[in-house]
Amino acid sequence: MSQKEPLNIALSKGKLLPPSIRLFKKIGISPPDIKDEDRRLIFEDPASNLRFLIIRPADVATYVEYGAADLGVVGKDMLLEQENDLYELLDLHFGHCKIVVAGPENMHDIYKDGRWYKLRVATKYPRITEDFFARKGLEVEVIKLYGSMEIAPLVGLSHIIVDLISTGRTLKENNLSVIEVISESTAKLVANRASLKLKFGRIYDIVSSLEKVIKKKS
Repeated sequence: MSQKEPLNIALSKGKLLPPSIRLFKKIGISPPDIKDEDRRLIFEDPASNLRFLIIRPADVATYVEYGAADLGVVGKDMLLEQENDLYELLDLHFGHCKIVVAGPENMHDIYKDGRWYKLRVATKYPRITEDFFARKGLEVEVIKLYGSMEIAPLVGLSHIIVDLISTGRTLKENNLSVIEVISESTAKLVANRASLKLKFGRIYDIVSSLEKVIKKKS
């Protein structure tokens, strides 16, 4: 591949976007004036010979896996759920969240005592949920939702939920609370396997610079 070809970096829209941009600026890469609400999805940075793709968090790993992006910034929750074939290069130490089992107060003792059969679980993470309960040797019925998970137990769609939380405020406002933590999640830098070989020098420079910045912060 030509050195003149831009390095494509996929950034997650939403909460991970502002800290991603700030982190790249700290290593001398100044992405253009990217805004989460901007309708443009591709931003060129000729000075760095980089192209930034602004993508839904659930799609970042797919763009990287298939080579449409060389690098990507994505939450660990998405990597666990999708199990894409790519390299996880670096923990970026922001976007701290937890994947949890949560439910109304009356479900806590029932859950912990195992006094249930085929509990219904609403989640946007069916793979994580099924794997988690399978490891426990428990049978559950997983209901796939795309948002507003907290409503499900309140209207009888599910008994409990598996969701990603940061502060837990939304759970509390809907009279739900954490029953069990499944996994921690932070933003990760990931790479396409072929890109890591063919553009190793450029990717290595970015990774080593990011490592130095992250180490200073910790």
